[in-house]
Amino acid sequence: MNKEDIKKVIIAQNEVIRKLRFIQRDYSISTVVNYADPFIQIVSGVRRSGKSTMVQHIRENNPEQDYSINFDDNRLTGFTIDDFEKLNDAFHELFESQKTYYFDEIQNIEGWERFVRRLYNEGCKIYVTGSNATMLSKELGTRLTGRTIQSELFPFSFREYLRFKGIEVQRNDIYSPEKSNQLKKTFRNYILNGGFPEYLQTDHPGYLKNLYESILYKDVIARYNIRNVRTIVEMIHYLISNVSKEASYNGLKKIFGLSNAITVKEYIAYFEDCYLIFSINKFDYSLKKQLANPKKIYCIDTGLANSISFQFSENYGRQLENVIFLQLKRNGSEIYYHKGKHECDFVIRENGKIVNAIQVCKSMEQPETRSREINGLLEAMKQYQLQTGIIITDDEEENLNINELTIQIVPAWKWLF
Repeated sequence: MNKEDIKKVIIAQNEVIRKLRFIQRDYSISTVVNYADPFIQIVSGVRRSGKSTMVQHIRENNPEQDYSINFDDNRLTGFTIDDFEKLNDAFHELFESQKTYYFDEIQNIEGWERFVRRLYNEGCKIYVTGSNATMLSKELGTRLTGRTIQSELFPFSFREYLRFKGIEVQRNDIYSPEKSNQLKKTFRNYILNGGFPEYLQTDHPGYLKNLYESILYKDVIARYNIRNVRTIVEMIHYLISNVSKEASYNGLKKIFGLSNAITVKEYIAYFEDCYLIFSINKFDYSLKKQLANPKKIYCIDTGLANSISFQFSENYGRQLENVIFLQLKRNGSEIYYHKGKHECDFVIRENGKIVNAIQVCKSMEQPETRSREINGLLEAMKQYQLQTGIIITDDEEENLNINELTIQIVPAWKWLF
């Protein structure tokens, strides 16, 4: 690329990004970023989850803020690894000499890690964002091992959604009828709309569908040179329409008429790499059995799923389960599901041991539902020797003691808060 064209992109991007509105995330910037340490800071996550805004917030709190560029820009389509030197020259010609760099969506440039390592070896501080988990991990692992600190950014959590809406909540507010009613109403809107910041700002009816198609076509079909486009489009739509249900590679192979299950496995890996979906295993102490059993699938955002699947949007219980899964994921939990004679939606492992069991359902009012949810949770608690378990509902609260085991039934909005 021409160096003067690169300069124009830098200046144009700076004018846009400085107008971004930052919403304080659940964790403070200080827990994600240490300005003083020498490590390369990596923030990964789905497109439009707020990574660029977070980088801008980091820049605003750093004396050196000028060496910044977002590679997800059509004006940089021809940019290659050979152009990094021109980019560096452009920075130095436009601004005073600095040692801090900010690179957004850097995985778009093949071989980027070589340039970043050179900057690191020269004593520079580098912040990098990307929207492909495996590409970042692979490239970092080969050339930048031990030099990085990584974190993931998701669309807004419920607490962040409240903050975005300007709703201030103190811990004791959950005991106020007026405030709790506001929280319940806001939570149901959150499930419907999801947490993508720009969609919540614009409320544009086609935003989420366009975002979904952009991720699918740019980050999966184009990146991996997929030829069987129809099948991969149908498969991701099927998976998102059947969130929280079990899916096996062989079962999907039959549904879509594919010749082998390896293709299905690869497609799901592509979907997970770009953060469209997540999969969890049935817990088993045997890793081989874990991998052989069906997986449960969850979507990155309920608003996104609602925008493309009527089947998903009509089932509030599965939307609720997806929201709980995402919060567990944000918390960094190691998540599985349990299935024996009965089922338990989530079991959480820490240091090789199951430490928590969680059921999720819309309501416990129906006797059959109540029995099913309690029995599934009790089975998991007994198998993993847990004294307490949780059932998360839409708006029910109760404590149960059954054979010296304690079950807490709690509303989702309160558990998330």
